Amino acid sequence: MISLLELTLPELTRFCAEELGQSPFRARQIWKWIWRKRARSFAVMSDIPLDLRGRLTAAASLDRPAIAAREESRDGSVKFLLRLADGGKVETVLIPSSSPDGRPRLTLCLSCQVGCAMGCAFCGTGALGFSRDMTCGEILSQVLLARDFLGDSAPLLRNLVFMGMGEPLLNLSQVLRSLEILNSDAGLAFSHRRITVSTCGLPRGLEELGASGRACLTVSLHAPNQELRAALMPRAAAWPLPDLLATLRSYPLKTRERLTFAYLLIGGVNDSPEQARSLAGLIAPLKAKLNLIAYNPVPGLPYRSPAPEAVLAFERVLWDRRITVILRKSRGADISAACGQLRAREFTTIL
Repeated sequence: MISLLELTLPELTRFCAEELGQSPFRARQIWKWIWRKRARSFAVMSDIPLDLRGRLTAAASLDRPAIAAREESRDGSVKFLLRLADGGKVETVLIPSSSPDGRPRLTLCLSCQVGCAMGCAFCGTGALGFSRDMTCGEILSQVLLARDFLGDSAPLLRNLVFMGMGEPLLNLSQVLRSLEILNSDAGLAFSHRRITVSTCGLPRGLEELGASGRACLTVSLHAPNQELRAALMPRAAAWPLPDLLATLRSYPLKTRERLTFAYLLIGGVNDSPEQARSLAGLIAPLKAKLNLIAYNPVPGLPYRSPAPEAVLAFERVLWDRRITVILRKSRGADISAACGQLRAREFTTIL
């Protein structure tokens, strides 16, 4: 049985023609029910003939991952534990924020793999190891489930970030398929400017992602030199930092776009003023901005948060060197939903 959540619109059109003898018009109707109306069954598709609904039920599915648990943070973040069809578990997080004019909005942090193969020393997800890639339908189901949860507040979900479990460039085929449906006006209708793909920085797929033009790019640095990067991010550092930066100089950017670098400040490891000066030297030649994020401790890992004064001193060094810096507030740390804390562990169900 085929899952229609796994199909792009051209593929759904072909399925309807070849398997059901239906026109492209019918395919577009079904597509709208799936992505705009978030239908959970064919039975609710009221403008589809009854006999066709029966044939669809026999030949295809709209199954989504199940929400196994939900936990809410004091800051309003909501973490969902999803159970996939094969028993694999992933987490996705709704994060509250405000637009520049003060209006409320929500960001959804998406996972793209069950576990992660990168093994970054400071990351709870990396400590899990890697199980498998998520499919396009599993990735997109996170958006559908979040909109179902939000109900009348669904329009507040404005931004998507591939910053959950997994390395997007290691599952690029499925990530690109999901971006096609996310970008489609007939699909989930997210602007590419509202979607960010975050990567450790891998040669594999970086050029293809840039050529697609379907999302903005964030590259995780977390170290101002190759030696420290190799200690913190050994698999990512197999691509030497100078080579990564040289490639990023030619990364395609749309008008007014800039590259974004993410830098996790870890107390006593990468948060000194001297390291800030080195980092500024790396970033200055690029059309880029920097997101600074204070590390959120992960039980069992030997790293700590930076002192508040160290964060401010690090930020000041960068501003003095005319690097655009945004100090990102951690969200959901009290429910282990902040950056690097996702571990797909069972927690108290409050559904």
